[in-house]
Amino acid sequence: MQEKLETRTFLLFLLIITVGFLMILKPFFGTIFWACAITIIFYPMQTRLLKYLNGRSTVSALLTLTTCILVVVLPVTLLISSVVSEGAAYYGKLESGEVNPAQYLDQVRTAFPAVQQTLERFGIDFAKIKEGVLSVSMSGGKWIAQHALSIGQNTFKLLLNICLMLYLTFFLLRDGNYLMELLIRALPLGDTRERMLFAKFGEVTRATIKGNMVIAIVQGSLGGLVFWALGIPGALLWGVVMAVMSLIPAVGPAIVWAPVAIYLFAAGDNIKGMILVGVGMGVIGLIDNILRPILVGRDTKLPDYIVLLSTLGGLGLFGINGFVIGPLVAALFIAFWEIFIREVNVPDAGTEPQAEQKPEA
Repeated sequence: MQEKLETRTFLLFLLIITVGFLMILKPFFGTIFWACAITIIFYPMQTRLLKYLNGRSTVSALLTLTTCILVVVLPVTLLISSVVSEGAAYYGKLESGEVNPAQYLDQVRTAFPAVQQTLERFGIDFAKIKEGVLSVSMSGGKWIAQHALSIGQNTFKLLLNICLMLYLTFFLLRDGNYLMELLIRALPLGDTRERMLFAKFGEVTRATIKGNMVIAIVQGSLGGLVFWALGIPGALLWGVVMAVMSLIPAVGPAIVWAPVAIYLFAAGDNIKGMILVGVGMGVIGLIDNILRPILVGRDTKLPDYIVLLSTLGGLGLFGINGFVIGPLVAALFIAFWEIFIREVNVPDAGTEPQAEQKPEA
């Protein structure tokens, strides 16, 4: 009796301390998450360097981290600073009236009167649409301008988070195997199950980040280039917006380039409009249809509809981190149920137990 009481008391205090520790780490959730994600992506490089350097883990971790900084951190930091400054300039044009979304909508309505007639037929007020678009444009521009100011004021905090992320990444790269074995020993799920779940975690994280990032970079770059070639203002800003939109399956960059193409047709720039539609549908859209099933769906072993729903749900719950966390939770959900089905011997739906045949007399 005394031993059970001591065990239960210890487990209670273990739970309390663990929850308290997690609450302390909560402000650094994004930093820790991306340190783990970067470690998973670059760990194959760390493994190869360990072989060449005869197991010198510290040196190989430093080389891997340096590669990560040069390939990922510096380009992303420069891109964000450029986009923020361009977004602030765009908001200034909105405030001054140099960019007027309401005028663009009126031009579309004038050029395509059938659009307004169709909307009226369904009881949709064009004036309310115009007000909504203007409100969204002002709110979006204001949000970018505010974040530009916030980034400028909190530069030290941003640099601190980046340095903390890289610091954690170094130790995760160097001590990754030891930490994983420690977790396997600590978790009471069974070593075989834990190894399978950790493998699934790494597989899905790597596939989701690499696949979505490749798709986002390709689609955003192509979208920005075609906007620049057609002389559309803010090509860099809209290219990044298209890259972000590409993270959402079934939505993608079309939410940006399609309205611009409609405006070009309304303004009489039919050639530019056809070029934009051709590139948007024939190149940018085709890339998503080809690459996403290969880079994301195949490696995560998730159906396309699960990838879509989990990505949207993840973005809604966790913000930008959700495009990784959503599919990851979905993959772990399926993995847990596969273990359950296998270990409790649930029969396949297509197989029914046959009745025992009585021996013939």
